[in-house]
Amino acid sequence: MTNNILPLFIAIPLAATFLNSLIGKKVRFLSDLLSAVATFCLAYLSIYSIFLLKHSGVLVYKVGGWAPPIGISMVLDGLTSFMLVTVNLVAFLISIYSIDYMKKYTEKWIFYCLFLLMVAGMNGVIISGDVFNLYVFLEIAAVASYALVAFGTEHEELEASFKYAVMGAVASSFILLGIAFLYSISSTLNMADMSMELAKRGASPIVLLVSVFFLMGFGLKSALVPFHAWLPDAHPSAPAPISAMLSGVLIKSLGVYAMVRMFFSVLGITPQVSGAFMMLGALSMMVGVCLALGQWDLKRLLAYHSISQIGYVILGIGLGTPLGVLGGLFHLFNHSIFKSLLFLNSGAVEYAASTRDLQKMGGLKEKMPVTSGTSLIASLSIAGIPPFNGFWSKLIIIIACIQAGHFVYGLWAVLASILTLSSFMKVQRYAFLGELKEKLKDIKEVPFFMKFSMVMLAVICLIGGVLLLPVFFNDFLKVAQDTILAGQNYAGIVFESIK
Repeated sequence: MTNNILPLFIAIPLAATFLNSLIGKKVRFLSDLLSAVATFCLAYLSIYSIFLLKHSGVLVYKVGGWAPPIGISMVLDGLTSFMLVTVNLVAFLISIYSIDYMKKYTEKWIFYCLFLLMVAGMNGVIISGDVFNLYVFLEIAAVASYALVAFGTEHEELEASFKYAVMGAVASSFILLGIAFLYSISSTLNMADMSMELAKRGASPIVLLVSVFFLMGFGLKSALVPFHAWLPDAHPSAPAPISAMLSGVLIKSLGVYAMVRMFFSVLGITPQVSGAFMMLGALSMMVGVCLALGQWDLKRLLAYHSISQIGYVILGIGLGTPLGVLGGLFHLFNHSIFKSLLFLNSGAVEYAASTRDLQKMGGLKEKMPVTSGTSLIASLSIAGIPPFNGFWSKLIIIIACIQAGHFVYGLWAVLASILTLSSFMKVQRYAFLGELKEKLKDIKEVPFFMKFSMVMLAVICLIGGVLLLPVFFNDFLKVAQDTILAGQNYAGIVFESIK
């Protein structure tokens, strides 16, 4: 019976979407309520899955009662549980934030339908046990995100959405081609079964070709340099809650998670792929932060920092060492928290001051103390200042680089962090400090629900380091780390759980 929790991660948001489409237009407050309740249930189930995994081990749900590899399966292991908590915790807080923020848009119910559809797609990607359904859910989340980027229907939003959709279609084509080639040599779509077949065959030119396709496809979804061209336009154009979702969890679930799952659990990580991960990670770190330094549009600045911070995650996981994988995973979670908070802060500033241009701001701390305080916490977190959560994950990645003998990558990580600090000092200086401009004297702090979400995320930034304590570490981070390090043993673990 415990296996029955898995389809709920897809069923709940889909049911809420359906109900929203039926009654959300007629009874407006029900859209807010349905979205909040659905995402709260998902966040609760995600946290519950940690305890379920601890007591019951890896869970496999057989769709329609057909056992894999013949039937479709959903799998809950350490990495799945870790990602579910990350995605659904952020989604819940963003849903609460949207109650007040989305009042300035018409047709709020359509926003919630698309938002919940995107959450359903991300959860589907995470729990899917076969590659084709991973692709299907990836497309569901991606198509919903294209529409959400264009939600404001202004010229800027429509152009960014079109660019994002074209690049997303190219990424999806690479991924689908890779899946087709894998199916041609393994005659199965189940990840565990495919992993066993590929392990028997050993290295082959087709697997090498698929590795290149997946690097390009999932690299585009992750916005790694040089596949990042869509992100600086898409993230600033979307409404603030969607910018937070895109940067906080979408690029991680559709990009980083799917790439790590396919390379470590199915294809098997090789030194060449590991080297490519580290190179792309280091390149993304430096290019992203350097491009961010010259930005005056607050949301565009944050978008470039998303590219930079994803570089840390990929660098850590690409090291392939226990410490590197731990650092990469921990930074993935931390980045979801502080980057979501920063985008919500930018939304609060735009909501109150009606501008994203840092040069037109100044002295907002006086009128918006909650937004200013939470923005400072998030800025210190992303810059890696102790004792905030970003410090611990960056420190682990840097130590892992040195431990593995990759001193240059460790140095790049330190330099990128220093440049990140300088970039966010600019944000604090021009947006919140200094004299309050005359035209901003009448602004006031944002409504309660927006403040609530920002404060909750700021608290997690402040106390995030406690996740390294044994009482939390073993059941949250370590199980995800062990899943990645198990590599192609994933197949044996899954089939053992079915028995």
